[in-house]
Amino acid sequence: MFVVFGKPSPQKLTERTMSAAHAHSLDTKSSSQMTQPKATDSSPLQLYSLDSGEPRGALAADPPLEPTDEFLAELQRDSDSLETATPQEILKWAVDRFAPHFTMATAFGPEGMTIIHMLAEIAPETPIFNLETGYQFAETLELRETVKKRYGIEVEYKYPKTTVQEYEAANGGPVYKTDPNRCCFDRKLSVLHEAAKGWHAWASAIRRDQSPDRAKAPIVGWDRKFQLVKISPLANWTKKEVWSLITSENIPYNPLHDQGFPSVGCQPCTRAVLAGEDERAGRWSGFQKTECGLHSS
Repeated sequence: MFVVFGKPSPQKLTERTMSAAHAHSLDTKSSSQMTQPKATDSSPLQLYSLDSGEPRGALAADPPLEPTDEFLAELQRDSDSLETATPQEILKWAVDRFAPHFTMATAFGPEGMTIIHMLAEIAPETPIFNLETGYQFAETLELRETVKKRYGIEVEYKYPKTTVQEYEAANGGPVYKTDPNRCCFDRKLSVLHEAAKGWHAWASAIRRDQSPDRAKAPIVGWDRKFQLVKISPLANWTKKEVWSLITSENIPYNPLHDQGFPSVGCQPCTRAVLAGEDERAGRWSGFQKTECGLHSS
């Protein structure tokens, strides 16, 4: 199910940032300009799903990968055997098992940057992409260039069919203000559905201790939503372990994390968290939503 929330009040990008966003990301501001969004509505949000009937993910691959009972049982055995493995061992297994049909999606969070760092040592040829909604922070976009300089890895942007300007003009203004689930679906989930076509497996950077939605995530499992194998090498790691590696290896990270933003998504729907709040409390504040839908069932 797709669950989302949001609250905003963006401002214009600087010329430098506009270039980094390929001139299609409208109304983004840096953390120094951020004001906390006010709660807008606590009523349940409408859910959105893709029902095109077309093959998706690994079912659209060449050769296709089918989720037969035998294959799902194999994935369960693999997941169980990897429960005590290190993230590096899990990634090595994933590359050996699924490359060249193995990819990674990243939002450049601390966990994602940690996995990119590991892949740079294990399999730097692994294709990595980012869902560029047009609403990302300037600080987030700049990390793409940092990754390229540090690791020689060029993260590919995957775009929605419309620019922010076109999308808001067609919908009478920012959709995230009233229906953040739809905004996430239109500018993120539908883009990932397209990006996932043809791959057998993808790596996610979720941790089980991040939220109830993620608490039961397997190390390896079949992603029914996107129809391919989902591998979560950091599922058993804690926030402390992630940041310990970032510190010891000097892994680049989003400077917003030093300004009260433990979880960073699209600018209009992300605020700094308050003392005692959950690390994802700053996402879609004021709505009954803690996930964009990528990692919820």
